[in-house]
Amino acid sequence: MSLKERLGLAADPIFLMDGSAFIYRGFFANKNMQRSDGFPTNALVVVTRVLLRILREERPRYFAFVKDGKGKNFRHEIFPLYKANRDAMPEDLARQIDPILRMVRALGLKLEISEGCEADDCIASLAARFSAEHPVVIVSGDKDLKQCLGPNVYMWDPAAREEKLLSEAEFRAESGVSPAQWPDVQALVGDASDNIPGVPGIGPKTARQIFEICPSLEDIRDHFALLPPKIQDKMRGHLEDMFTWRELTTLSLQVCTDLHLNDLAVQPLDVPECRSLAEEFELFALRREMAALLRRLSEDETAASRPVEQAGTAAPLAEAADAAATRKNGVQTASAASAQPGGAARPQIRAGAQMSLLEAVEEPLAPELSDAASLPDCAGRPVALIWPQGPKQPPHLAVGDSLSGAADVAEYCWTGRMDALCVWLQPARRLVVADLKALLTAAPCWRDLPLGETPPRCFDLGLAAYLLNPEESDYGWPRLAARWGASLKPEGGGPARLALAMAEALENRLARDDLRDLYNALELPLTPVLAEMEGRGVAIDAAAFQAFLSDVQHELDRLTAEVYAAAGTTFNIRSAQQLGDVLFNTLNLPSPRKTKGGQASTSQQTLEKLAGRHSVVDSILQFRKLEKMRSTYLDPLPRLVDGQGRIHTTFNQKATATGRLSSSNPNLQNIPVRGPLGKRMRACFIAGPGRTLVSADYSQVELRVLAHMSQDAALLDAFRRGEDIHARTAALVYDLPADAVSPDQRRNAKTINFGLIYGMGAQKLGQELKISSAEAKEFIARYFERLTGLKNFYEEVEATAKRQGYVTTLGGRRRLLPDILSANGQAFALARRQAINTVIQGSAADIIKLAMLAVARDEELRRMDARLLLQVHDELLLEAPEDAGPEAGARVAALMGAVTPGGEALSVPLVVDWGTGHDWGTAH
Repeated sequence: MSLKERLGLAADPIFLMDGSAFIYRGFFANKNMQRSDGFPTNALVVVTRVLLRILREERPRYFAFVKDGKGKNFRHEIFPLYKANRDAMPEDLARQIDPILRMVRALGLKLEISEGCEADDCIASLAARFSAEHPVVIVSGDKDLKQCLGPNVYMWDPAAREEKLLSEAEFRAESGVSPAQWPDVQALVGDASDNIPGVPGIGPKTARQIFEICPSLEDIRDHFALLPPKIQDKMRGHLEDMFTWRELTTLSLQVCTDLHLNDLAVQPLDVPECRSLAEEFELFALRREMAALLRRLSEDETAASRPVEQAGTAAPLAEAADAAATRKNGVQTASAASAQPGGAARPQIRAGAQMSLLEAVEEPLAPELSDAASLPDCAGRPVALIWPQGPKQPPHLAVGDSLSGAADVAEYCWTGRMDALCVWLQPARRLVVADLKALLTAAPCWRDLPLGETPPRCFDLGLAAYLLNPEESDYGWPRLAARWGASLKPEGGGPARLALAMAEALENRLARDDLRDLYNALELPLTPVLAEMEGRGVAIDAAAFQAFLSDVQHELDRLTAEVYAAAGTTFNIRSAQQLGDVLFNTLNLPSPRKTKGGQASTSQQTLEKLAGRHSVVDSILQFRKLEKMRSTYLDPLPRLVDGQGRIHTTFNQKATATGRLSSSNPNLQNIPVRGPLGKRMRACFIAGPGRTLVSADYSQVELRVLAHMSQDAALLDAFRRGEDIHARTAALVYDLPADAVSPDQRRNAKTINFGLIYGMGAQKLGQELKISSAEAKEFIARYFERLTGLKNFYEEVEATAKRQGYVTTLGGRRRLLPDILSANGQAFALARRQAINTVIQGSAADIIKLAMLAVARDEELRRMDARLLLQVHDELLLEAPEDAGPEAGARVAALMGAVTPGGEALSVPLVVDWGTGHDWGTAH
């Protein structure tokens, strides 16, 4: 139902949209949305979605998209510090402004850019001028515009989490004041976002109390004695300032006078420009929405006042929308599930919510087959197998003569048994899937396919897309289909045929970007290894877990009683609000910074700064440490065991931009390792009956990579001699003999050795070393003076990134760095840190992955029945027969030490520490 119908309006409303606000909201809503080359598109996508929804559901006759102009306005003359706290527009947002404005015009909407005033002023002026004869809907959630509400003026925010529609009556009921009083309220309360100070100590509740007594600023000034003494104390000295603040909060009604109603009339869509924008910025899902809008407009007989583009022009988009409307079994796009085995169902699109950019490309009907004998011969041919509606629905398959998915390739919907399909697939030249690991873990029969041969017998679309752009967060079929559908989808083809065409396009791009070897020789072969590790799992000692949990719970109870006694009251220790009240009100500890919600922070960092000031703080820190152990590991992990007492994690191969693997459901890479608690925690993970665990861990692999890539003489010499690298670095930095280095000096050197890999700056280093930023800056300068090879290396990484727009690891992995040439200092600094971190940590990731492949393929380890279980950063955990443990450990260490990333041996030895034991704590 349209707003006109919901509000019972007699005439067509005039829509006035606060464009600037929606542009910013769109930008910060999802920062990961971008074109394949890294160009940001988040603000463009969100703003376009909101506009398309309004056009589709409201079919407005009059509409204006109002945006702030550049430069200062009249408020800066009143108060020079107005909005002085605002940062410059983020560069990634600035790059999207022109495409957004092009899109607004292409959609037939009036674009108004305010000059000498703000967009809010223009909206207020237009609302005041037109509301006498027409209802006005202000499309915004900005509190400043509430003063515009009136008998014929409404505010509507269609993009809020819950749609908001506000009338004058509703505003009066919720605020206790009229719209005309709103600038007076804001003058007292102030506005931090606009740098309007307001009256200190006056918040919304106090302001409401004031205006119940004195309904305007003039009344406050003239009848000041009527206010309660406490309020008088707060306002005394600010009676003149509040009138200045009101000038800043009052919207002008005297601007945009040259705009007339006819100027706001909605025009026909510029279909060629819409199509061009969709192609240029890869807005393929939005293109379908535009097509659906055109079709609806052409069918709506009541839209005679708004002619649609001629049928010949609109046909390509409209036909695409008609095709999108037909789905097998009536399944709708909004309920389409992730299309690979193991994918989660996608949420239903709620009315009033922004629709997802990641809608799947809708497939036409495909004939259902359940008998493999009815399928075409796939011997020596590529086959695509895609689950377009999720793992619980039948897959689609297509057999091609080549990877291009020619127009005569038929597509089928398979409804038969999976094991029969696996047998039929055996002679295929290549199998194209969206997620190989999800396929391998879906059913045992998939592991019988000969997928690990050379050249590879499988093409993983998601994995290829990840290597080409590792910054995205989703490589599932819906996202892949949305990204490639409009540009690759064969005429009348479904998802399987699209997958065939997609495989060819992605393979060409891998070759173009020198990523084919990384894909074929490392990442794709690693996928079956990860699937096997997930299937094996790791055993746990249930009794040890229970005993540990019991001890931790006993200590938590003791600490709770201790905290209550020291605080003199009982409260919920886990509640940040209640804890803050006890610490800073009851115990009067110095109040730290506040959270965004306005309450005192009780973060870990805050409490660590207060450590030693009161026994309650020290007890709370210990309580939190144990509570994390209890709630994260001891309590939930035993519930996840299978029938054999083993826990199975999921290794995420496409989750990090550096190439590092991550672990989830549960995260077994985050099991504590340090201190007595970590040692006991790891001791709860055990080998199966008659077996032992083998742990092999690279020693300082990232620093060894740094030595190799920088060729710094001091680092190379230290590693080749087997010296303590941190003591050697400390000796250089402090001009001391190696045997004279103190533990603190070694710790400082270790902090900077590792910190610089992760882009640590002077401020962070100062915090870590508990010294001033100036001292930290001097320490870094001295570090680079002594280690000139490192300084040259970091400079070369930055120069290469600027020249190429990306950096590469030893294994050939690349990461795009679109902000490396940014004029925004913060964005550039982040890109520089990412460049250095990727080169070092990404190369270390290449090394550990190559080690996993070497271990998984080794015939000697296979003969011993030594099996990979876990990969934890630079450590591999295996399980072997008890009597083969030492032999397996030595073999694993030898294989790991012989790894050659990019086919090149490192200039320093790769040292591996290893051990064996019945439990992980002993083995490590």
